[in-house]
Amino acid sequence: MAKKEIRHYLFIAVIIIGICYIVKNFNFFEKIASLIFSAAFPLLLGVIIAYIFNILLRWYEKHFFPKSSSDFVKFARRPACIVLSFLSVLALIVLILTIVIPEMINAVKLISLKIPPLLVEGRDFLLKKLDEYPDIQKEAVKLFAEFDVSSIDWTSTTQKIADFVQSGVLGIITSAVGIVDAVTSTVVDAVLAIIFAVYLLLRKDKLLRDGDRFLKTFTKEKFYMRFKHIARITNKTFQDFFVGQFLDAMILGCLCFIGMSVIRLPYAGMSSVLVGVTALIPIVGAFLGAGISAFIIFTENPFQAMIFIILILILQQLEGNLIYPKVVGDSVGLPGIWVLAATTFGGGLWGFMGMLVGVPIAATIYKLMFEKLREREAIVGIDDPDAVVATGPRFSLSSLFRRKTRNNSSRNNNSRRNR
Repeated sequence: MAKKEIRHYLFIAVIIIGICYIVKNFNFFEKIASLIFSAAFPLLLGVIIAYIFNILLRWYEKHFFPKSSSDFVKFARRPACIVLSFLSVLALIVLILTIVIPEMINAVKLISLKIPPLLVEGRDFLLKKLDEYPDIQKEAVKLFAEFDVSSIDWTSTTQKIADFVQSGVLGIITSAVGIVDAVTSTVVDAVLAIIFAVYLLLRKDKLLRDGDRFLKTFTKEKFYMRFKHIARITNKTFQDFFVGQFLDAMILGCLCFIGMSVIRLPYAGMSSVLVGVTALIPIVGAFLGAGISAFIIFTENPFQAMIFIILILILQQLEGNLIYPKVVGDSVGLPGIWVLAATTFGGGLWGFMGMLVGVPIAATIYKLMFEKLREREAIVGIDDPDAVVATGPRFSLSSLFRRKTRNNSSRNNNSRRNR
């Protein structure tokens, strides 16, 4: 047996032994992994923040005095664009909260006023429908007599709940040392993540060059080229997805606001912001925001809530068939069934963040798999079915006419030769 084969089998044996050892001591390794993840969490969060803000940073750098040859402009371009990027996101968050929070407060107040009459109407409607069943109606009257919704003082009840929250829950939160430590730790992690993200953005060119040098020096050329190719596809897919989803959500929110304003539906600002923000989640996002908005509109006018749902369905068809393909295009390149699967699986693993990144991760894997499949088909000698469909024979009247003319000419030539 050759030395190369011996090393190969030894390597496989070491891997199997290592896997068995990890499975046997899984709890120990789980604690170590959890400790490492908690320690590195601010850094990982900083990398995510830096990557997302880099998309906006590149746009600012592209438009920040691009033709200037001044040394000061070149020196100040990166820091100024980083500040502009963070200020833009902060202004967007403040704008969303300014629109949503006041209307949400008004909606909660309206719900507290509308619930008692709706319960009374529901009780009267149920008792009227039970006229044909006197025994059941009698028991229902006794039940409603024990719990008379009209006698409830909803204002004082709401005030008591608010007092309880303020004096009870907030008091527990402020007195609980563990919760305070958790809040403090969260704030510290967020601050460290932002500082690390700013550092990464300031030195991103140098870090990328250093990483490229290490890869080129310590890895084989085949691995180096393959890694760069995968990184390029992954980066392009993620950037196209985030930019496309953001623009698509903004367009959908604006169309929702315009439609609600034209029809004169209530809570146009809040509903449009909710629909736009939740539309960042593929497929199911806009429906989540629409459901919350429809419930709030329903408390004021059920008929207008139905009109709002019809408007959202129309906008979803317009967005799915026209806006999304034009804005995002085929850059993600993931079929709808896999988008739904990636959203569901990512949400089950990592919650809201998983629903956001599940689609670009799945799209990257999808592209790389089919790229490898096409390479393998080319080696074996199998034609790509997608390429055949895309570049297959096209039939038209002119092509048929030309084909018929060629056939007639060939027949005439054959007849002349026979003569």
